[in-house]
Amino acid sequence: MDLQLKSKTAFISGSTQGIGSAIARQLLAEGARVIINGRTQEKVDEAVANLKRDNSSAKVSGIATDFANTDEINKLLSALPEIDILINNVGIFDLKDFSELTDEEWYRFFEINVMSGIRLSRALLPKMLSRGWGRVIFISSESGLNIPENMIHYGMTKTAMLSLSNGLSKLTKNTAVTVNTILGGPTYSEGVAQAVEQIAQAQNITVEQMKQAIMQNTNPHSLIQRFIEPAEIASLATYLSSPLSIATNGATLRADGGTLQVI
Repeated sequence: MDLQLKSKTAFISGSTQGIGSAIARQLLAEGARVIINGRTQEKVDEAVANLKRDNSSAKVSGIATDFANTDEINKLLSALPEIDILINNVGIFDLKDFSELTDEEWYRFFEINVMSGIRLSRALLPKMLSRGWGRVIFISSESGLNIPENMIHYGMTKTAMLSLSNGLSKLTKNTAVTVNTILGGPTYSEGVAQAVEQIAQAQNITVEQMKQAIMQNTNPHSLIQRFIEPAEIASLATYLSSPLSIATNGATLRADGGTLQVI
């Protein structure tokens, strides 16, 4: 199927690895121009090189930006060309007891996970509306609905993304611009893989045994009973980026492996 993306330009925040990188890879395969993003120039250059190595015709470039740094964000916004597709993917997470979270940590999570999408959308959505075409996609999480007790600060930011996306979609009436959110489930990204490997080693069990134990203990209701691959989230994001998805707007779409027990 031709997703009609050959003339489109996408920017993906937080895309040197994980879900963001998988989205970049699939958009490039569809012929889109893609601008990726990471915190350091070294990581960006490495990711661009990897994408070009795997796809010699890839039209990919990168901009290094730390979304905790307002000056760097302003430089990014000034450097971006005309963007057709905005993927708000950048985010941080960790496990921590609620009682141990400081004010600074709460602000840091909100600054990176939520304000990144606010600032990018504020800069790019009006231009999409003026042109009459565009796609804004927020990569949220099932943790935004089923808040983990040891990641309340993270879950809060993913809930906030739902509100932001829903509100922005109401600005797109009678245009070919859409704003949607993907609720991802437990995904085996590079960061998660590293943590799982470390825990497995400490407990003297295999990585596969550790992965199964995590799924059984934290996501017993998962219908696929395994971690989701980044490419499986990316497939939905790529479709939502396409002109073919015009009838999907203001939606929250699940790619959670059946973890959420909602209709």
